[in-house]
Amino acid sequence: MRNLTPFALTAVAAIALASPLSAAQKIGDLAQDFKLTDVNGKTVQLSQFRGKTVVLEWHNPGCPFVSKHYSSGNMQATQKAARDQGAIWLTINSGAKGKQGHMTGSEAKALIARQNIQSTNYLLDARGLVGKAYGARATPHMYIIDGSGILVYQGAIDDRPTANTTDIKDARNHVLAALKEIRSGDKVSVAQSRPYGCSVKYAS
Repeated sequence: MRNLTPFALTAVAAIALASPLSAAQKIGDLAQDFKLTDVNGKTVQLSQFRGKTVVLEWHNPGCPFVSKHYSSGNMQATQKAARDQGAIWLTINSGAKGKQGHMTGSEAKALIARQNIQSTNYLLDARGLVGKAYGARATPHMYIIDGSGILVYQGAIDDRPTANTTDIKDARNHVLAALKEIRSGDKVSVAQSRPYGCSVKYAS
C-alpha cells in the first residue's frame, strides 16, 4: 500500500492557496516512486510507467472546486485528452477515514461510473503517505512527470482559482498546455502554479 523510495461553498471549504515553493517535490527532480492500491485492490507503482508521461491528480469528491471541474466535464475531458496522447493519469484520494472525500474502493468505483471519470487508475491513499510526500495541498492539485521520471509541472489545473464553472471556458489549462509542450520536445513554460481548492483532508 506504500513504500516510498527516491524515484455558499462549504466555508470556502478550507481553500488552499499554497505556495508552490513549499511543495515536497521540486521541479526538475526525480519524482518519488510509490505504491498504492487502486479501487479493485490492485497495487499500482509509479515506476511501472517509466517511459510514459504521468499525470497525478489529487481528488476529493466533496470539494466544490473539484465539483467545478467534474460537473462541467472539464476534468474528464482533460483526462481523456491526456490518455489519448499516451499519458497515464493517476487520480489519488488522500482523504482520511471519517473526513470529507474519503472513499472505500466500492464507493470510488461507483463514483467513477457515475461521473464517467477517465483516469487510468483511481488510487487510495487514506494514510496520506503519498500525498504528504508530494506536498499535495489542495484538491485538485496536479503534477506531471515526464517519461524519464522527472517532475516537470506542479500546481493548479488552470489559471482561474474559483469554483465557478463559467470561468473554465476562458481559462488556460496548465495541464494540457504542459502536455503539448512535452510532446513537442519543448520545456514546460509554466512549470509551477499556485494550486487552488480545498485542503487535502489528511489523517491527524
